[in-house]
Amino acid sequence: MQELPEYLSVLKSRFGDRIEEIHAQHDDATAVVKRDAIVEVCAWLRDDEKTLFDLFLDLTAVDYIGRKPRFEVVIHLVSIPFRHRLRLKVRLDEDDPVMPTIIPVYPASNWFERECWDLYGIKFDGHPDLRRMFLQETFVGHPLRKDYPIAKRQPLIELRKSEVRRNDESVEPRPA
Repeated sequence: MQELPEYLSVLKSRFGDRIEEIHAQHDDATAVVKRDAIVEVCAWLRDDEKTLFDLFLDLTAVDYIGRKPRFEVVIHLVSIPFRHRLRLKVRLDEDDPVMPTIIPVYPASNWFERECWDLYGIKFDGHPDLRRMFLQETFVGHPLRKDYPIAKRQPLIELRKSEVRRNDESVEPRPA
């Protein structure tokens, strides 16, 4: 295990037991944050002069089926001025996969949170428009969960007549 970056140690001392774990391996710094503290931690990381994590890169989830807690939401941040990278993790129970939205701190997380809701079923409290992004509203379940049945059938969507074309119909080219 390599030496911890200073900003990771400062984060742990600043937030105490709201940071469950910190570590650094292969130049990847990681902090596991309690879900109730994630917005405050993100705001501090973005605004503090010693950290300046001003770039939100990504938010996704991992399903560790059979483990408690089952889910981890993973957030990647970058400090452009200091050239640091940081991975934040929030662990969520299967029975309560809910965490606060980080949109007030990083507005770019909007669609990432929607994607996470759509595919994993993780809800983001306070999200202004939490609805499906890739799948139709009638889709049942969340397909990236490890227990999603691979052969599951979904309800069919009725297409409008303008969307239905027979093989024998000619298609006019679209105007330029």
